[in-house]
Amino acid sequence: MKKITIFAILVSLISISSIAQNDIDALRYSKTTFGGTARYMGLCGAFGALGADFSVLSTNPAGIGLYKSSEFTITPSLFYGATNSAYNGISREDSKYNFNLNNVGIVLTSDITNSGTQSVWKNIQFGFGINRINNFNNRILIEGPNSYNSILDSYVDYADGNYYDNLNQYDTQLAFDTWLLDTITGNPQYYYSAIPYGGVLQQKLIETSGSMNEVVLSIGANYNDKLYLGATFGFPSIRYSSESTYTETDVADTIPYFDQLTIRENVDTKGTGFNFKFGMIFRPIDFVRIGAAIHTPTFYGNMKDDWNTSIESTFSNTDHPYNQADSPNGYFDYELTTPMKILGSIAFIIGKNGVVSADYEFIDYSKAKLKSSTYSFFTENDNIRTKYTSTGNLRLGTEWRYDIFNFRGGYAIYGNPFKSGLNDAKSTSFSLGFGIRERNYFIDFAYVNTKFDEDYYLYGTDNISVNPAENKFKNNQFLITIGIKY
Repeated sequence: MKKITIFAILVSLISISSIAQNDIDALRYSKTTFGGTARYMGLCGAFGALGADFSVLSTNPAGIGLYKSSEFTITPSLFYGATNSAYNGISREDSKYNFNLNNVGIVLTSDITNSGTQSVWKNIQFGFGINRINNFNNRILIEGPNSYNSILDSYVDYADGNYYDNLNQYDTQLAFDTWLLDTITGNPQYYYSAIPYGGVLQQKLIETSGSMNEVVLSIGANYNDKLYLGATFGFPSIRYSSESTYTETDVADTIPYFDQLTIRENVDTKGTGFNFKFGMIFRPIDFVRIGAAIHTPTFYGNMKDDWNTSIESTFSNTDHPYNQADSPNGYFDYELTTPMKILGSIAFIIGKNGVVSADYEFIDYSKAKLKSSTYSFFTENDNIRTKYTSTGNLRLGTEWRYDIFNFRGGYAIYGNPFKSGLNDAKSTSFSLGFGIRERNYFIDFAYVNTKFDEDYYLYGTDNISVNPAENKFKNNQFLITIGIKY
């Protein structure tokens, strides 16, 4: 896997300073995934030209135009995320469960042909509900020895050139207050650390939680059973939390006086936004459907971050064996704009028994942008432009029917948002599904497995570098949808 440069990691992944928002946050909230009903998930979201499923209100809203009857759906889901991390010769695993509501929605259909008027417009539809478009629940455990340096070496780099009363209150000031950093005698603007030559066991536990959900309000129409149009007003919301605990321990008892340090960091992000989606599906012949949709950028006008840090240290044979320092609670309000999307789809209807479908989604992640009236975000937005690029997401799916039983499968690959020479962050998914569909109700089941790799650097500066922790993520999702037609 190609590596992100140490400097980019420093800016993007590690420091929690007076401004905590960065290019990694912009990417996290720009990378939505497929989510919704079990039928939709059973085809890995390849529904852009199929329609008649509530999930498409968040992808190609023209799909609402294929509804001939009203419908209510609800989809509870069990999410299981597992991570394997390899760092300096040691592998560790961790996991997390999350029970959630992946979808709930209602579609109301009006049959124009029953109104007594002669019209080529057959139906109009209205839809309202919510789809889950991202899941942030996970746990990562990183552990390994480091014989060369410590996180305190990067703190020395940050602190040098500053008097002790002008250090960063979220990292170097806390290290100074807990005796992990001290000034050099006779040179009060330069520092040394309690771990000058490495030789520690490093551990980091990261637990993330939250999700992105989109409330959708849609309208659609059916023109002569040939052309289907739809529009969605989307109102996505973000809830993201990260709690991390980082420790360095002198397990070999080779560092004078030092026993252990612990750094705890907490970040909470909330925000709501707005976007608009327009789509169409055209049926040139009975067994072919062609779909297209465009999504405007999503405008998050009220993003808010809250964060805090604490550091603890323990020493032996000193006058200060245990020390703790806590940062103030940091908070910041800002705006985020995520990129627009363009979607193209095709589906083949094989008699009354089968469907084969494909979606291709284009997105340029370098177009994301952070904004505030009190901070320029010049560096962060420049990082977005230089690190990220445009990419495509491909989703393939099929469904086969036997009597009232439906069997489904799908595959998806989401492209790497990083430019060449940076991190390889593509992901792949496969899915299986099964459904029972009667005249007035249906029950669908789906299983989705998603895999991706990511390198994670514990810390780093231009002068201090560490090996990456190689993280392998395996997310599993089990869904059931209960639907009523009327």
